[in-house]
Amino acid sequence: MFLKRCHRTKNGKEHVYWQLVESYRTVRGSRHRVVAYLGELRGGERKGWARLGAMLDEQSVKKVKQLSLFEGEREVEEEGGLGETVEVNLGGVTVAGTRDFGEVWLALCLWRILGLEELMERVFAKGEEDVSWGVMACVVTIARFVEPASELHIEETWYGRTALKELLGVGPGQVNEHRLYRTLDRVLPAKGAIEAHLKGRIGELFKPDYELLLYDVTSTYFEGEAENNPQAQRGYSRDGRAEAKQICLGLVVTREGFPVGYEVFAGNLKDISTLEAVVKAIEKKYGRVNRIWVLDRGMVSEEKLAWLRQRGARYVVGTAKEKMKPFEKELVGGTWAEVREGIEVKKARTGQSQDTYVLCRSSERAKKERGIRERFVGRIKEGLKTLQAELKSAKTRRDLGKIQRRMGRLLQRNWRASGAFQIEVKEDRRRRSGIRFTWRRRKAHQKWAAHSEGCYLLRTNVTDQSPEELWRTYMQLTEVEAAFRTAKSDLKIRPVWHQVERRVQAHILFSFLAYALWKTLQTWMERAGLGGGARTLLEEMARIKANDVILPTSTGRDVTLCCITRPDPAQRALIERLGLVTPERLGRPTWVPAPKILTANVV
Repeated sequence: MFLKRCHRTKNGKEHVYWQLVESYRTVRGSRHRVVAYLGELRGGERKGWARLGAMLDEQSVKKVKQLSLFEGEREVEEEGGLGETVEVNLGGVTVAGTRDFGEVWLALCLWRILGLEELMERVFAKGEEDVSWGVMACVVTIARFVEPASELHIEETWYGRTALKELLGVGPGQVNEHRLYRTLDRVLPAKGAIEAHLKGRIGELFKPDYELLLYDVTSTYFEGEAENNPQAQRGYSRDGRAEAKQICLGLVVTREGFPVGYEVFAGNLKDISTLEAVVKAIEKKYGRVNRIWVLDRGMVSEEKLAWLRQRGARYVVGTAKEKMKPFEKELVGGTWAEVREGIEVKKARTGQSQDTYVLCRSSERAKKERGIRERFVGRIKEGLKTLQAELKSAKTRRDLGKIQRRMGRLLQRNWRASGAFQIEVKEDRRRRSGIRFTWRRRKAHQKWAAHSEGCYLLRTNVTDQSPEELWRTYMQLTEVEAAFRTAKSDLKIRPVWHQVERRVQAHILFSFLAYALWKTLQTWMERAGLGGGARTLLEEMARIKANDVILPTSTGRDVTLCCITRPDPAQRALIERLGLVTPERLGRPTWVPAPKILTANVV
């Protein structure tokens, strides 16, 4: 579900409100429907942090309430005392120093909700540094969450135009490129502690299911040669950048999409080669328990499945298309159970295997695969007919080798349908072309395609779930895919500009931290009735700014207040449902000397 901002004009007055829209799949494609209309909360709903209280326990609510930073009235502090009464020249009031506030404030709330502030204090002992490494880690994570870019961009552009100076007490001059790079080096050894802490804290807040883990691999490419990084290698690129070096990233998440852990691998490593390292790493951190691993078909082989069984692990995995051939009869007959509209499943015979197999078929997927197959079949038929006509009208002998190579190129370009044809090309001196060329469609291939299109096969050693439950379990892999999309699109984990291995590893670690914040916000929104469109909320929060309001007084000096933009009704409707209250201003009002006016005597 996602949020949609709507405008309506009634009686000459414009009204802004939110629709909560759900995207759902049908056999005819994706459709949208309005689930709810969201307006401002009534007074009784606001009181008691009703929406947030439904998500977090009592202790967590108290902690989040403390995040309404600098709330309440502050007295004007002056060198000589407090509470001085002065006259303000309203005609001279000015506003200066507008800075980004809403999105960085929300990110800081998430950082503290996850207990990362306390974790960093434990991990990094206070030394002689001007700014603690924990605070710098907070800066880098918030930057990755809000506006991901390079460390140089943080120093020169981003940090100075945010209100983090007031929120963290760290001036722009202290956030420099050297200190940012040192932060990458310092935080990396704490990777294990960070993963363990997040698992525990997220477990307290949201109670995710850690008995079922989803694992998949993606890649991210480098800009540059990365000659000092042995993991930077060329391999299968999910980003369509086969010419660039890359690394592979293996991510483990819960069925809800919460991050559990990750590992970084060389860019030329096959997916299946990463499984043992990840399983061992998770078991070392959290123990070897009877959890279920959900894996895509590229992750497993008979050898890997035997290894998992030997460790007492349970699994639900996809299988290659050719593994369905022994189940051809069962694809045609038998009783199928409908999981949802257009999706059916059935338990298949196991034979001598120790595992259970589940056949699945999708009418929408069948339509798509049929369209792809027919397109490739049409291309091959057109090429065959063209070649046949050329040979029939040829008046001189043709080179057999050239014709065979031409046929090979045609089938290679359209390999998805290459098995649909039986083609014979051989020498025949009785013909003017010197070549006999015949072809026909394979009926067996057509029959198999008609039965298997839209079908796929699952394999599992889980015995206490029905075929419908196993299918739903396997489909949770979409949560890993969603995590990869968020990391690549919203958090800009790609491309990697760092060239040194430890800096690349730190870049991934901070992206992992930023994703933990992102997923926390998504879940927070879902449980507050706002859907999962975190990007929409961040864009709205970005419109809330911090401004320096300068008040000229009768004393000849100015008072400066750092005031926060008052949220409009639409923004307030979202913020209230999260149980948050934006502060009216930051810090204490301060006296500043009025600007000196230069005068000169005129002779």
